[in-house]
Amino acid sequence: MPVWHNKTKDWVAAGKLVVLGITQEQHPDRCRLFAQWQNFDWPILWDPINILESTAVPIIIAIDEHGIVRSTHPRPETLEAEFLNVAFLPDAVGEAITNSNNAAQQPTRPDIAALQQQAQQEKTAGAQLEFADAAILWGGTTEVTTAIDAYSNALIQAPDDGGALFRRGVAYRIRYDSERRQPDDFQKAVLSWEQALDKNPNQYIWRRRIQQYGPRLEKPYSFYDWVEQARKEIVARGETPVTLIVDPQGAELARPALAFAVAPEEVKSPDPAGRIQRDTDGLIVPEIILVPSRVRPGGSTRVHIALAPNSELRAHWNNESEPLVLWVECPDGWKVSQSRHVVAPLDGQPTSDETRRIDFEVQIPHDAKGSIQLQVFALYNVCEDKDGVCQYLRQDLLIPIQVNSEPQ
Repeated sequence: MPVWHNKTKDWVAAGKLVVLGITQEQHPDRCRLFAQWQNFDWPILWDPINILESTAVPIIIAIDEHGIVRSTHPRPETLEAEFLNVAFLPDAVGEAITNSNNAAQQPTRPDIAALQQQAQQEKTAGAQLEFADAAILWGGTTEVTTAIDAYSNALIQAPDDGGALFRRGVAYRIRYDSERRQPDDFQKAVLSWEQALDKNPNQYIWRRRIQQYGPRLEKPYSFYDWVEQARKEIVARGETPVTLIVDPQGAELARPALAFAVAPEEVKSPDPAGRIQRDTDGLIVPEIILVPSRVRPGGSTRVHIALAPNSELRAHWNNESEPLVLWVECPDGWKVSQSRHVVAPLDGQPTSDETRRIDFEVQIPHDAKGSIQLQVFALYNVCEDKDGVCQYLRQDLLIPIQVNSEPQ
């Protein structure tokens, strides 16, 4: 898009062209940051559920002053001669629109409540999908749970609808990034995206959404390695960068790899005999996500682990001692993409209650099959309540990995 923007900005300034963008990005704030960085000054619409049913991006469409599509594959070097400087005549459809006595119909915000009532009354897959799409695009996070339910209801009647599966995954991820997060939302998003791709393995956008969070061997490029550079250049211009709700990290910044890289191992287990006291009260709540959720024999998966203080117990991190450590018990024949001993940096404050995220990749042996459990444990300093006891505790995590012999 930067190429097209640089080529067309003079035509836009001269009033010869109007530019409008549509993005299939999961996170709209990241699109706004990119647009700010590149000085895009034209509207960009957000289509996270791919309501356009695009199978690849970017798609450039040239629409004339009569509302008629004149080209779906224009080239920047010939756009002026083949489109801007051509006096198009309206065709029959164009004449009907131009000569109509009725005022042009402007798009309006859908009535979400009315669509929900219609879905409840008709109970058809089509009505459920229409309501769910409107709820996601127009309802914000307050409607995301009802949208998930509507997509699920539609899939009961149309289980092979890959589009509905993908959109439900988008809704799960939106809820995961909001204050309405529920357990397993991220993993449910991944599962829905994988099920959608099973229905149509040629859908580029569905595949990219999984690769965004997946292992390096499956990545075509680094998805968000531009973010830090964008922020620095925006600040250097004297501007304030768009704030991101969720900063990309780990898998979203990782670059693709042609071979599985294994870090040299020089550190021994920090608790080989298992003597450190366990977190039996659940002061720290874990969440584990696998991308992909099923692994081919000899394949790899990205393991995402999130550890958050239990708000119901008013727990918080103690940052005045050792940092959070994660240790991966690697079985024979398995490979880990980085050191089995992963250290999460401490927050700058004496105490904090943020969610700490660690992700790494594992490659399983070629002879692996069935369901396998990878053993991981975390060591951390945590405190109970505001003035409660602070302890150094261990939590054992079992990560179930399902080996799938079918091609993905």
